[in-house]
Amino acid sequence: MSDVVVRVENMSKKYRIGVAPEKYATLRDAIVETLSSPLRRIQKSLPAGKEADSVDTIWALKDISFEVERGQVLGVIGRNGAGKSTLLKVLSRITEPTEGHVRIHGRVGSLLEVGTGFHPELTGRENIYLNGAILGMKRALIERKFDEIVDFSGVEKFIDTPVKRYSSGMYLRLAFSVAAHLEPEILVVDEVLAVGDAEFQRKCLGKMSDVAQEGRTVLFVSHDMSAISRLTEETIVLEKGKLAYRAPTQEAVDYYLSSGFKTGERVWTAEEIPTQAAPFRPLALRVKNHQGDVVDLVRSTQPFSIEIEYRLVEPIQALRVGLYLRNMRGAYVFTAFDTDNPEQYKAMATRPPDHYVSRCVVPADILNEGRYALGINASAYRVKRYFQDLRALVFNVDGTDAPGKQWAERRRGVTRPRLDWEINQIR
Repeated sequence: MSDVVVRVENMSKKYRIGVAPEKYATLRDAIVETLSSPLRRIQKSLPAGKEADSVDTIWALKDISFEVERGQVLGVIGRNGAGKSTLLKVLSRITEPTEGHVRIHGRVGSLLEVGTGFHPELTGRENIYLNGAILGMKRALIERKFDEIVDFSGVEKFIDTPVKRYSSGMYLRLAFSVAAHLEPEILVVDEVLAVGDAEFQRKCLGKMSDVAQEGRTVLFVSHDMSAISRLTEETIVLEKGKLAYRAPTQEAVDYYLSSGFKTGERVWTAEEIPTQAAPFRPLALRVKNHQGDVVDLVRSTQPFSIEIEYRLVEPIQALRVGLYLRNMRGAYVFTAFDTDNPEQYKAMATRPPDHYVSRCVVPADILNEGRYALGINASAYRVKRYFQDLRALVFNVDGTDAPGKQWAERRRGVTRPRLDWEINQIR
C-alpha cells in the first residue's frame, strides 16, 4: 500500500474580490441597514447557486484532487492566476479550503514569500529559533542545526541584526536555509527563488535535490521549466483553478508550454490575417502521416509530411514559403523553405497568382519522441516578410520501436537518428 502523506479531495477555495473598505456610518446608513437585514438573511438561506455565488467572488481553486507519496518531489506549474500559490497556502495551513478536505501527515515547512514566518523586529538568530519552534523542533535540535543554517545562508555577519533591515536577497537566503535545514517531512516551495542571485539559486536547487534524496516530500512551484525538469519526476498543471493535467514532468511541461496551440491542422480565417500579408494569404497548415491522413500524432520510425496551403492574389518575386520546427521549450530543430533547392528557386523566381500547396516530407528516424511546435514564414529574403506565425500548431511524435527502445531511458535531444554502426572485434 502506498505511503500517502498529502491527500487533497475535491478541494475548492473561494475569495471575495472588489470589496470596498467600510466608511463611517451615518444615521441614514443605520436605518437602511436595519431595514435591509431581513432580506439579506433570506438571501443567505437560499441554496448555493446564482444568488449565493455573486459577482464579487472568485474560485481560486475548484474541485482539486490529488495525492503525494512520501519522498516524492511534485512540481506544480501553471500560468499566473492559475491557483498555484493558493494551493500551497492551503497545504501550508495558512488558509482553510472553502470546500473539500486536505489531509497532511507530517510537519510542513513552507517558503511561499520572502520572509514568510519571520518577525521583522527579531534578529536572524531569534527568527531561526522561532521558526524551529513553529515547526515543532526541540531547542537542542535547532542548536545542532544552527551553524549549518547560518553557513548555508551566508548572512553570518548580520545574524544578530533585526531582519527588517535585511535586503530581500538576505531575507530569502535565511528563510530558505531555515525551511530546508530544520527537517520538515514536507517542504513546500513557491516561486521565491527568483529573488536570489544565480549562485544562491544553484545552492537552493542542490539542497532541494538533497532533501528529496533523504526521503522527504517536496512540492515545488516554479515558472522555470528547466528547474522543474531537473528536480521533479512528476508534475501537475493548473489551469484557471482546476487540475488540468498530471503526468511525468517532461510530458506535463510539454502540455503546459503547448497550451493554446492548434493541433494537427491550423486553418486561418480572414480576420486572423493582417493586411500587410497581401498579396499572400495563408489558408492552412497540416501535418499528415505516411498514409496522407491529417494527424496530431506521428511515428518517429515513419516519414510524415507537412503542407502549407496558401493563395496569391498578385504575383510575388523571390517568394519563399517555409516552416520553423521547435520543441516546446523553444529550441529550434530546423528551418526549411520550399525554394532551398537552387533549381526550385530559379523555377519559381516569380510566382503568379494562384492557389498553392507547398509540401515537404520529414524522413523517418529523425525526431525524438515528444511534442513539437510548427510555425510558418512567407517572405522575400531581405525585401519583405509577408506573413509569419510562430505558434501555428503542435503535434506529437511517438517513439515506439525507435532506436534504443530496448532500454526504458528517455533519450536526450530533439533528434533520434538511426545511425549505421559497425562493431568490429580486434583480436
